[in-house]
Amino acid sequence: MSEQSVAKRRTPSYLLKGVSWLLAAACFYLVLSRLNAAAAREGLTLLGYLLEFIGDVNWLLWFAVMMPYSVFFFLIDSNVTWRAVRWFNAPSLRYRDILPIRASAYILSLLNEQVGKGAMTLYLLKRYKTPGWETLSTMIFLGLMEIYQLLMFSVIGLIYYFEYVVAASTLLPLDVILPIVFISAFVFLVVWIAFFRGLFLKNLNIRNHRYLRAFREARLKHYALTVLYKAPNLIGAVVVYTIALALFNVEASFGQLLVFLPLIFLAAALPLPFHAGALLLWTALFPDYPEVGVFSLFMHTFFVLFNASIGLLFLPKANRELIDEAA
Repeated sequence: MSEQSVAKRRTPSYLLKGVSWLLAAACFYLVLSRLNAAAAREGLTLLGYLLEFIGDVNWLLWFAVMMPYSVFFFLIDSNVTWRAVRWFNAPSLRYRDILPIRASAYILSLLNEQVGKGAMTLYLLKRYKTPGWETLSTMIFLGLMEIYQLLMFSVIGLIYYFEYVVAASTLLPLDVILPIVFISAFVFLVVWIAFFRGLFLKNLNIRNHRYLRAFREARLKHYALTVLYKAPNLIGAVVVYTIALALFNVEASFGQLLVFLPLIFLAAALPLPFHAGALLLWTALFPDYPEVGVFSLFMHTFFVLFNASIGLLFLPKANRELIDEAA
């Protein structure tokens, strides 16, 4: 391959990275503008305002809430992964076998969640001889259902607590945007499932690719059960964030977070540096508390680091299993 063709391939990648950094910078600018305005109203510097915000937090209680939830999340997340791999790749896989795989992937997820899923695919290939592309299809299936789980819970929250969405529609017209997004996502999922069930475009070859095998094999019960098995993590997150916000002296109800937290998690999944989309959305959804973006940074940083520490505990076992398999 010539240097010119390589350069042409790299150009779109550089453009996407440049756009993502510009969008992230815009998000941080908007958040910092609101923080500076709030600090000025209090007659404080930005640093003094933020120190005052975190100074009254009961950190011992915060850690006591966050650590058990992180372990709980790991166990539920491993259960969902285990069941999906059993359905589509390795029927004899045991739950305890998936624990070191899922835990070790959290270390790589510090860089990128998709890198972590790729690492699980490679591990299953080497340890259990599951076909790589077909295992990757399972990871894609899990990723898609994670998005739809968040959308489903946000729809439930929207139905019961629509007044919170209306109240939060000051910076963005969320009361208009969200229903459009939910309806579009539902229509897409119906079309997606119908396509892989062969109800239309039967001769389109993309359906037969190995990296989409899980969707060919999946039945409606697999979609429903995946959302059901994942549900405890999101319900737990709503409870934990409600408690944690109270510790940071931010008034937020369970209903508000049932609507907003899934959306924030979706924004965190956008390919923007430092989860800038989630940071901006926190500020937009809680306009009376512009400092809530700092709260989100504490929550996310602790969560990924603690999960990575769980991964470090399981890493020797994972490495030992790979060495034993190679031997």
